[in-house]
Amino acid sequence: MQISSRFTIAVHVFVCIITFEGQYKTTSDFLASSVNVNPVVIRRLLQQLKSAGLIEVTRGSGGATIAKPADKITLLDIYKAVECVDGGELFHFHEHPNVLCPVGRNIHNVLDDRLEHIQAVMENEMSKVTVADIVNDTSGWIEKENKL
Repeated sequence: MQISSRFTIAVHVFVCIITFEGQYKTTSDFLASSVNVNPVVIRRLLQQLKSAGLIEVTRGSGGATIAKPADKITLLDIYKAVECVDGGELFHFHEHPNVLCPVGRNIHNVLDDRLEHIQAVMENEMSKVTVADIVNDTSGWIEKENKL
């Protein structure tokens, strides 16, 4: 099981938008060159982030900007905006285990609450990390590289 790469790409996009603000227009082509994906992937993501109210996009070659302060956007906001998991459920459970088998008959009773708890813990942790945190950490790495 993996969370879709749309999540990490979206975080990458936010860091680029903030890092290059005022230096470059953060168009889908520009962002795609940093992420190293097709610009169509970025355009779809930007639309999802725009629909969630996290970014603004100027048509044409205007580029993208963030819609609210970076310290007010959490990883959970981004995660939810780009629909990383089907139906909001991190764990996809096989829906019809064999009820004639004692394990199949009871597996949902044993796992469902635990998996919901695990997802809740993950989402709680994601809500504690902001885009500003990621940008600050990225800036530190960029500064280290520039000193080498």
